[in-house]
Amino acid sequence: MAKILLVEDDLTFSQLLHDFLHRHGHTTDTTRDVRGSFRLLEQKTYDLFLLDYRLPDGNGLETLGRARDKGSNTPAIVMTSFNDVRTAVRAIRSGAFDYITKPVNPDELLMIMAGALGEEKTTPSSTKPDQDQKGYIKGESRGAGKLQEYIDLVAPTDMSVIIQGESGTGKEYAARCIHQQSNRAQKPFVAVDCGALSKELAASELFGHVKGAFTGAMLDKKGLFEAADGGTLFLDEVGNLSYDVQIKLLRALQEKVVQPVGSTEQIRINVRIITATNDDLTRSVNNGDFRQDLYHRLNEFKIQIPALRDRDKDLDLFIDHFITMSNRELKRNVRSLSTEVTDTLHRYDWPGNLRELRNVIKRMVLLSRTDIADVDALPEEMLFSVTYHPQPVPLQQAPEDSNLKVINEMNERAMIEKILQQVKYNKSKAAKLLNIDRKTLYSKIDRYGLN
Repeated sequence: MAKILLVEDDLTFSQLLHDFLHRHGHTTDTTRDVRGSFRLLEQKTYDLFLLDYRLPDGNGLETLGRARDKGSNTPAIVMTSFNDVRTAVRAIRSGAFDYITKPVNPDELLMIMAGALGEEKTTPSSTKPDQDQKGYIKGESRGAGKLQEYIDLVAPTDMSVIIQGESGTGKEYAARCIHQQSNRAQKPFVAVDCGALSKELAASELFGHVKGAFTGAMLDKKGLFEAADGGTLFLDEVGNLSYDVQIKLLRALQEKVVQPVGSTEQIRINVRIITATNDDLTRSVNNGDFRQDLYHRLNEFKIQIPALRDRDKDLDLFIDHFITMSNRELKRNVRSLSTEVTDTLHRYDWPGNLRELRNVIKRMVLLSRTDIADVDALPEEMLFSVTYHPQPVPLQQAPEDSNLKVINEMNERAMIEKILQQVKYNKSKAAKLLNIDRKTLYSKIDRYGLN
């Protein structure tokens, strides 16, 4: 089973999680801070990182960053108790495989771990034109129609493509679709997360190396350019490549040759390049972080992936698709959603886009005990975000002697009252959702007469 590094400062929770993982056959090293994780990374290698986000001396992403600098591609799951999925989105952008919110559901954790331990992000894959990519749906919205039109237009060519969009919008799915509809469809499609490549080993991963090229190079290694020969190389988050690697990448694209690290031999390659970024590369060019000549070489055609919040007509299609996938994977039988669940899913703004929707639906299916998914199966932070942000009091409806303090108090009272109703007046849950301690909550309940 897996060797896991657990970084968690709550000693009670850490021990419970350690025992739980041990019962499922995993071995676990635990530490409570970033410094301790650095020491363990110097001593051992791991199959998986379980990282608390907030730690006494930093956050779990620092551990992930140190691992990446050492050349490790070990997947990481970030655990956070914050009622803000945007924290999790930042973790994904930093190279984490996935996230889970506290309190951790054991079945949900095992499900995410199974996905992380089974992931082969940089493994070459050959796909056929008639293969449908898991999770890819064309959609019916205007933005989806334009996206598909551009894919159909550029796919038969050999043009380099930049796919731009927020984290979780499905940039790799779009890249695979382009590959499937191209003349290279019978050749490999190789995907690599540039954010997961350390500065020291990025050139080796992309271009290969020969035995003895550097410490630890025990054998010759074929690079990803060679692995993708004849097919498509997808460079996700290309803006994370170091300046030195950018120079080598530009040369490879211009001359259609690669030179393995430590070798004097040049290898001719025939590869189509598709890149993706969740940021605007022109900003990186202007800041001097990304080469302008490389940008223009990659930007023969640009595709913008719309955010999920801008694809309202497609949301139900994605929900049904992810329910079907999750039922099959988890051996469940969710057939419909309660009215409250449907309303919540449509009103939420989905900062994590399709990745977040997939996770929410999978968790919902896992926690549903009947064939109708109820609101209890949705994350509490989602319910709070959608339902319990009170509307501002219009000035024309405010009392004549109102001022900013009065209006704020009216809004605060409304929010506290709605939260209490949602959690059936469980003060501990209400305090957690409101991000205040129970003493403060009791004081406000008395002040506003909400007993």
